[in-house]
Amino acid sequence: MSKCTQKERSGLYELTDAARAELIDSKYYNKDLAPTSLSERNWSTYHIAALWIGMSVCLPSFAMASSLVGLGLSPWLAVLNVALGNIIVLIPIQLNSHAGTKYGIPFPVFARMTFGIVGAHIPALSRAVTACGWNAIQSWIGGAAVVSLVAVFVPSFRDLGSAQYIGFFVFLAFVCWIAARGARAIRMLEAISAPVLIALTIGLFIWSLLLAHGEGFGFGDVIQATTNYAAVNSNGGLIYIFLGGLTANIAFWATMALNIPDFSRYAVNQKAQFRGQLYGMPLAMAICAFVGAFFAQATALARIAEDGSPIFDPTVALQYLPYPALTFVVSVGVLVATITTDIAANVVAPANGFSNISPKRITYALGVIISCIIAVAYQPWHIFGGPGAYIFDWLNVYGGILAPIAAIFIADYYIIKKRNVDVMALYQGAEGRYWYQGGWNVRAIIAWVCGFILPTLGSTLLANNAAFSWIAANGYIFGFVVGLIVYIILMKSETGSFISNEEEAAITER
Repeated sequence: MSKCTQKERSGLYELTDAARAELIDSKYYNKDLAPTSLSERNWSTYHIAALWIGMSVCLPSFAMASSLVGLGLSPWLAVLNVALGNIIVLIPIQLNSHAGTKYGIPFPVFARMTFGIVGAHIPALSRAVTACGWNAIQSWIGGAAVVSLVAVFVPSFRDLGSAQYIGFFVFLAFVCWIAARGARAIRMLEAISAPVLIALTIGLFIWSLLLAHGEGFGFGDVIQATTNYAAVNSNGGLIYIFLGGLTANIAFWATMALNIPDFSRYAVNQKAQFRGQLYGMPLAMAICAFVGAFFAQATALARIAEDGSPIFDPTVALQYLPYPALTFVVSVGVLVATITTDIAANVVAPANGFSNISPKRITYALGVIISCIIAVAYQPWHIFGGPGAYIFDWLNVYGGILAPIAAIFIADYYIIKKRNVDVMALYQGAEGRYWYQGGWNVRAIIAWVCGFILPTLGSTLLANNAAFSWIAANGYIFGFVVGLIVYIILMKSETGSFISNEEEAAITER
């Protein structure tokens, strides 16, 4: 008869003290990857909502709608696109949150259940490497705020050709220092930053309104602007841009749809994580979309760019603020907004992912340093170089790669495993039920490849092929559906990793 290795209270599970002691010497276990105890699950609805507000209210969020306006969509159509995309992606985020809260496991360990103890490196590193790219973009944006902040005191600094690069490295170093301090520091930062982020959003909107007003345009002139069909047609057509934008908005949170257990494992209960995400993300993203679209259209009406096209990068506003004191305050706000998003969404997950490669050698703090070093290699001045590159060359490409992984997790946890997990086995080697074949679940890898191969080809090598480019424009949904279906079909013959209700009862102390 199986011994009790986990205990349950009010629907939440934790390892027994005896099980934790037995795992101490396992090479698949360390304190950073260990499941949270019930006492450590103390994030309320407010903390989780604040986390999502902190991640949502950021310059790349504003750029989602402003990029679509830059490609020719009307402001309202751009806002609709962003809102719809975020409602869709909230579904896999919520579904993959459940295991983190129920069992207290972080994302790399959650992935072991589906891809195998060794195979889990594939989704963990895929998410980690993508996050490093986002860390690069956020640090490039944060670097612009650093430049503006320094220029308040030394105006000539802005004119240096290397100023933006200096700002980038200074910001990245600060992010590395904060993130290495762990979950407690992140939680405190997120909790106090939400009001600052809301004020920053309001400030960008007021600046955009004043910019338009200064050129003789009112609020109605900005929001009632129609679709620029000349620009739309030159970029592939209305339907193509709308679908591509929708995929990009879903892909915007594709990384969080995978590693959300890294945060939901601290939730006090399922209700807190569900409500916190529901309250914190969709509305915040819709507001950011409105402000971003308004900003882009206002810059077009004011003809800030020489050709009169909309500006998609909100950091441009820092150059036009009239008073040094105002520039200082806004720059600090941008720094806070960017830091909270970057650390929570783009540093924690890769740090855990790299730690998962060799838990005994790579600590979470070392993982943070590794993720920040890799971020430099992305050269964000290219990724964030324009609205087309941002949406089609960055967001859509990685979204199509990560989508089937999220689908495979959902299929495995809800349909195959029936939400029953043997937590101790996630930290064991060949003797555990999640070892599969040599530590790899080949079926999950096959389903992943089947899901991402066509969208990736349509975004890269076969981008000029009409059929493949349309698949790429819908890459997240296409990859998600294919990955889910293929995985379920392939797993019909695999039974060793299942845990029945009877087995779950035998290993659980209540």
